[in-house]
Amino acid sequence: MQQEALSFLSSTLPPHHHHFPPFSRLRLSNFPSLSFKPNSSPSSIFFPPNPPDSLSSAPSAAASAAGTLETDIHEKLLYLDTLGIDFLTLLNRHPPLLSSPLSAVKSVVDYMTTPPINFSLPDLRRLVSMCPELLTSPLTSHTIPVITFLLREVGVDSTFDLRQALRRRPRLLACSVDLQLRPTLYFLRGLGILEPRRHTYLLSCSVEGKLLPRIEFFERLGFSRRSAAAMFKRFPQLFNYSIGENYEPKLNYLMGEMGRDVREVLEFPQYFSFSLENRIKPRHVACAGRGVRLPLAVMLKTKEDGFRDALEVCCDSSPPLKTSRLCCVQKDS
Repeated sequence: MQQEALSFLSSTLPPHHHHFPPFSRLRLSNFPSLSFKPNSSPSSIFFPPNPPDSLSSAPSAAASAAGTLETDIHEKLLYLDTLGIDFLTLLNRHPPLLSSPLSAVKSVVDYMTTPPINFSLPDLRRLVSMCPELLTSPLTSHTIPVITFLLREVGVDSTFDLRQALRRRPRLLACSVDLQLRPTLYFLRGLGILEPRRHTYLLSCSVEGKLLPRIEFFERLGFSRRSAAAMFKRFPQLFNYSIGENYEPKLNYLMGEMGRDVREVLEFPQYFSFSLENRIKPRHVACAGRGVRLPLAVMLKTKEDGFRDALEVCCDSSPPLKTSRLCCVQKDS
């Protein structure tokens, strides 16, 4: 383990070279006998031992800088370890952490864990694990503007709601306000989503790379831009689903096995939120076995008891009125 740490950290020192091989979680407790003082011991895990006196020269500026870097790395490792954050694992995922000043890292941590934001340490560890850029982003020119944007422009009501939004989507903290967050906010408002604070998880999505392609997918099915956009306005979570892994298989089943019109999803876009294998198929099979066709919302949204009751109503000799939400079509046998 000692040799592994030596090889790893030695490889981080040459300039412009950031290749970090996978490694298991390491702690200071694994190195109880090691000295971390710059060049003070041949057991230092950051630098190889000093050469013999006959080969060494007077201390140079480069040697001094290397010693300073080693000290900074050591202090950073100790500091993050006190927070329960594994420096080496995080460094493997986000190499810029190596050169980020400890003072800057501390400023971000202090800002995120004290009022008014006041994240707990477990929450902070989760944020950093999912968004390590948080620790290396400039506090005053990046992190604080993101927080300010969410509170003022998006309309997040309170620091409690802010924490909830960041817990759900830590990647918001890695996004540029001008290049990412604000353009997406304007796009969502243009669709008619007037309460974006309820859908902050979408703000980190690219308009051109994710949002527009999903609308255009439904346009290719024959929907107008207005109709397709209305679906997403009614159910914004629809943006989060994959075209290939969600939209396509569920539509194929809807129009193929179920024999339904694709336009039914215009009125019930929540159809895509249900599991194909665990909800849609079993409910359809149960309906087909009784020779009835329930509206998609009734078939999928109701709990199991309500679903069975709806089937019984449709099979009874006195069917519900056409205005009832339980109104269904009984298929000819």
